[in-house]
Amino acid sequence: MIDAVVSVRSIKVTPQGVTEQTRTIPAEVPVAFVYDGSTYAVMMASPTDLEDFAVGFSLAEGIISAPEDIQGLDVVTHDKGIELRMWLAPDKGRRLVQRRRSLAGPTGCGLCGVESLESAVPSCPPVIAEATVAPGDIAAAQAALERAQALNLRTRVVHGAGFWNKAEGLVALAEDVGRHNALDKLLGRLRRTGVAADSGIVLLTSRVSVEMVQKAAVAGAPVIVAVSAPTALALETAQAAGITLVAVARADGFEVFTHPHRIEGADGQAGRKVMVDHAA
Repeated sequence: MIDAVVSVRSIKVTPQGVTEQTRTIPAEVPVAFVYDGSTYAVMMASPTDLEDFAVGFSLAEGIISAPEDIQGLDVVTHDKGIELRMWLAPDKGRRLVQRRRSLAGPTGCGLCGVESLESAVPSCPPVIAEATVAPGDIAAAQAALERAQALNLRTRVVHGAGFWNKAEGLVALAEDVGRHNALDKLLGRLRRTGVAADSGIVLLTSRVSVEMVQKAAVAGAPVIVAVSAPTALALETAQAAGITLVAVARADGFEVFTHPHRIEGADGQAGRKVMVDHAA
C-alpha cells in the first residue's frame, strides 16, 4: 500500500530568519475505478479507506444500488497509482455498458448541447426523513469531527466528512485530499456497515457544491452541516430534494438555508443566523 502521508524538508523564511524544518504532507495518488475490466474514471485521492471509496463512488454515480451489487473487489497498487478492480452483478454490468455507449461522443468529449447539460445536474431522490437536531447538537458534532480527524491533525490540509447522530455521537469519519472523495468514502462506510444516514447529520469541512448535495441525497441524509457557504445551485438542489442545508457553521453560530423545520429554534426564514449555546 501507498503511505497516506509523506515527510518532506522545507525552508521556513520569517522576519526573524531562515530555518530548515520537516513537514508532514498528505499523499495524492491516481485511483482508477475499473468495472468488469474497463476503466470508468480516475480520481486524485488519498490512498486510504479504498473499499469504502469504491462502494461510495459507485453508489453516488448510480452504477450500483447496494454494496452487494459489487460481486468482487481487488485493490491493486501500481508504481504510479491504485486500481479498484470491481466485478458487478450481471444486470449492473449490462447497464453500465449501455451507459458508456450513450456517453460516447465523436471527439471524446462526451455528449453535446442540452443533453450533456441535463446529465450534468441530475435530479435527486427526495429525502423525507424528519430527524431534528438542536443547535447544541451541531456544535457537538463539529467538535467531535475536528478531534477525530487524525490525518488532518498531522497535515492540516485534508478534507473531512463525518456522520453524527444523537444516540451515538460521531459514528463514522472519512478524510481525503478531495472533498468529494471524503464524502464518497463516508457514504461507502455507512452502507457497508449498515448505518442508515436518515438518522443524523452529514458533516463537511468544505464548501457545499451541488455534487455534495446529490451524494447526500442518494444516501438519504436529511441534514448537511458545512463550515463554508453553499453555491446557489447546491442550495436550489437541497431545497428541491428536501434536505436541510446548514452552512457557515462556526463557533458562534450557523446559517440555515433550506428546510429549517429540522433545526430546533429556527423559524423557517432562509438564511437566518442561529446562535449556538455551547452549554446545551
